[in-house]
Amino acid sequence: MSVSSQPIAAKKPFLLNGFGMAVVGHVSAGLWRHPDDRADTYTSIDYWIGLARLLEEGGFDGLFLADALGHLDVYAGTPDASLRTAAQSPVNDPLLLVSAMAAATRHLGFGITVSTTYEQPYLLARKFTTLDHLTKGRIAWNVVTSVLESAARNLGLERQIEHDERYDRAQEFVDVAYKLWEGSWEEDAVIRDRQRGIYTDPAKVHAIHHRGTYFTVPDAHLSEPSPQRTPLLYQAGTSTRGREFAAGNAEVVFLGGTNSPSIRRRIEQIRSRAVELGRAPDAIKFITAISVVTAATDEEAEAKYRDYLSYTSVEAALALFSAWTGVDWSQYPLDHPIEYIETNAGRSALSSLTSIDADRRWTVGDVADYIGVGGIHPTLVGGPKKVADALERLADETGIDGFNLAYAISPGSFEDFIRFIVPELRQRGRIRERPATPVTLRERFQGEGQRRLREDHRGASFRDFTRFVPARDVPAATAAE
Repeated sequence: MSVSSQPIAAKKPFLLNGFGMAVVGHVSAGLWRHPDDRADTYTSIDYWIGLARLLEEGGFDGLFLADALGHLDVYAGTPDASLRTAAQSPVNDPLLLVSAMAAATRHLGFGITVSTTYEQPYLLARKFTTLDHLTKGRIAWNVVTSVLESAARNLGLERQIEHDERYDRAQEFVDVAYKLWEGSWEEDAVIRDRQRGIYTDPAKVHAIHHRGTYFTVPDAHLSEPSPQRTPLLYQAGTSTRGREFAAGNAEVVFLGGTNSPSIRRRIEQIRSRAVELGRAPDAIKFITAISVVTAATDEEAEAKYRDYLSYTSVEAALALFSAWTGVDWSQYPLDHPIEYIETNAGRSALSSLTSIDADRRWTVGDVADYIGVGGIHPTLVGGPKKVADALERLADETGIDGFNLAYAISPGSFEDFIRFIVPELRQRGRIRERPATPVTLRERFQGEGQRRLREDHRGASFRDFTRFVPARDVPAATAAE
């Protein structure tokens, strides 16, 4: 057989999400001022319905929505810069957008960021169960612990909980949620017997009797089981403690990273630890964020990129970078060299930026310029073949399963990607074909038939309701209710 006639190995389709936030300016700094940007209509439900339909028709698997629970006030110690430049301020609640978008689509999934630091598992479990019902199983939870001191101040704490303790709280939080989602209601608890007038068999609904360090939840889940029971679980922390949490709980890990070696190293660390915890090597999918500026030709894409750069804002970039790292970069001149500083905020952002190029010493000004279009994630500029080649190369070099596509302008960046890049990726077998019958989001990511958590997942161990024994210090009357 000649080389040219040898069969070509089938390529694995990419997992592909649109990446956004209920804000004007997300990760690109100042681009809301561009005349083609429409993100300032983010307060309109029509904007979100239009975006959801665009992504679904364009072959995307989901829409991933970030969130923040406080003002970005690390830069110069005030929120003024972020407010002035629309750097993730103002910001609305992403959870409330999903029902409308789900009603306008049939296949698109929705990944919603919610912090374990400022929620209660009993209430959040009901919210996600409700959304999983309404979306017919197309919901995911991006589990985060939050990095902003402003969130702590305004949500009942004198200061932010220490970094590693936030993950201790997060683990107990998700364990309570697993108990509620997986073990509280038996599979046949809901019988809907009109003749006997019995909707639910009370004997098959179980109190979880949880009393821990951070939460006391003695009773049963409020909602009947949804298609996925537990939503598909994302996790986005890549600190040492974050990787440990991901290895035990995540089904999809959203990695930061500015170069292939750092992304591959983090994937290997998390996957290795997951296997040590008894999970299969393929139990976790990995995605990273990218921005793409594209057009019909490389030259047109470069011209578009230069145009975007003319609208970027150094002030907005440093307001974002200060919030992400917990360092007030207004204290330093633009020519000050960047070095890693240990903080109580998000640790992966600063470590990524300081390791982009081992042979280059980055300055504050360099980082501001780099963040301008695409934030701290890689930005690919070029026509269809150049961008598709770069995406495949990144996947081959890192082992990544897919991408969160961030926008420079919205919805224009998504429209351009769908117009120019998706046909090229589809030709290469990199776009997942839409099933004839809609499936759950977990099935889209984990394989058809995998509607529920895999058996090797930590949450699956809570399906045995006989484990839920009353805690000694829960009052007997409460435990019996």
